[in-house]
Amino acid sequence: MNAPSATPALPDGALRLADWGLIRAAGADARGFLHGQLTQDMQHLGAGQARLAGYCSAKGRLLASFVVWPMADDELLLACSADLLPAMLKRLSMFVLRAKCKLSDASGELALWGLAGPAARAAADGLAPWAVARMAERQVVRLPDASSGGLPVARALLVQPAADPAPAPATLEAAAWAALEARSGVVRIVAATAEQFVPQMVNLELVGGVNFQKGCYPGQEVVARSQYRGTLKRRAYLLSGNVPMSPGQEIFHSGDPAQPAGLVALAGSLGQGQHDALAELKIAATAEGSLHLGAADGPRLDLGALPYPLPAEAAA
Repeated sequence: MNAPSATPALPDGALRLADWGLIRAAGADARGFLHGQLTQDMQHLGAGQARLAGYCSAKGRLLASFVVWPMADDELLLACSADLLPAMLKRLSMFVLRAKCKLSDASGELALWGLAGPAARAAADGLAPWAVARMAERQVVRLPDASSGGLPVARALLVQPAADPAPAPATLEAAAWAALEARSGVVRIVAATAEQFVPQMVNLELVGGVNFQKGCYPGQEVVARSQYRGTLKRRAYLLSGNVPMSPGQEIFHSGDPAQPAGLVALAGSLGQGQHDALAELKIAATAEGSLHLGAADGPRLDLGALPYPLPAEAAA
């Protein structure tokens, strides 16, 4: 199953990310507290670095995913899906207890912009993926590239005071940014997919979102067991089709039409009638047969190429 050869114009410009939000963690114990809650090492997160992290239930299922970076030694920002932010802020706050860490919603104070293409390269000049640059009251987080037509598309997050003007021409469409998210192969958990995936099912450990040496966090035993015992049966893949897709939609396989073979995690479109998704799938469903959206007789979907290799057990 091969992806179509359509090559939409490369995206460029800025977009105010209304579907993202920001949590601020401040205090002497902020790093230690987050270190014990997330799948990533927060204790050794240096200035000028950002890290991808997951927040799991006790059963090892992702409740949310975050991009985390320090504003100062005792202050960190956590970017996540806006539709999960209130619940995550409430849940994390329940476990602060006596720790010197104050959690708050910074979304009203700070605006988060997505930059793509030349606009991202200009703002994040010289930065490697997951590096952070600070310019006065602005911070730029370089994200991993996506691809369009086989060409890399630079991406970055920019944080600035909410009252500041747009950092670049606001010409980037929300559907295009979402498609680039999917094409990057880096999952962002949203409300429709919360508690659906163990981190490895959406390749979180392959893109640097899980540290297996850091010690305990909620769900750590399940995540570690998935990594070291047995063979994974599900992974995330890039899909494309000629109909819109949305997170939480089920995907079916022609060889087993009675039950879903996977779930859309992220979806968007770069135009020209092509729609893209990052989807969790049974590995076996990618070997042969056909994939369909919503039902066994639904619109056909084609497998695309992720920007990183999958382990041997996920070879299609």
